[in-house]
Amino acid sequence: MPSLPRLLVWLSRIHHCRGFGIQSPTDYAFVRYVVNEHWPYYAYDELREDCWLREKLGRFYLRLANWRQPSCILSDDYQQWFHAGCRKAELSPIIHHPSPIELARIPIDQWDSFEPLMAHCDQQTVLVIEDIWRQPQRWQQIACDPRTGTTFDLYYCGVVLFDTQRYKHNYTINF
Repeated sequence: MPSLPRLLVWLSRIHHCRGFGIQSPTDYAFVRYVVNEHWPYYAYDELREDCWLREKLGRFYLRLANWRQPSCILSDDYQQWFHAGCRKAELSPIIHHPSPIELARIPIDQWDSFEPLMAHCDQQTVLVIEDIWRQPQRWQQIACDPRTGTTFDLYYCGVVLFDTQRYKHNYTINF
């Protein structure tokens, strides 16, 4: 993405920066210290990428795995970033895993993978859906699904938490 459209996206979300306006302490801490953390992590230098967006998302996935500390991650092409965040996690290559998947990433255009993955989600699952800006109606459909809990719209990806005991909310974040 050229720098001008990137800047316009950032400016359109400027009032959703760094967790401002989030009343939940848990959600605020997630946005402040996982999503928008600016301090360098231990593995950033060794996992550099050529594409700015791939590196930005990879760094976020490292922080997400470090925050969540899952025992099972659905492996994909970002698995080195996830594994750098949580070395004890088992990388499962298939959706049909016997235990619940705790951390997974799927592109929004792979809708056929969403329903089978939902069968392996529980209250502790964190699901990242990439490229939500390409299909905003589908992202709204996921955010409104009664099986999902709190969701975070980061423009380039969306984060779905499945804790349905908490109040359902869809946050827009400047990422």
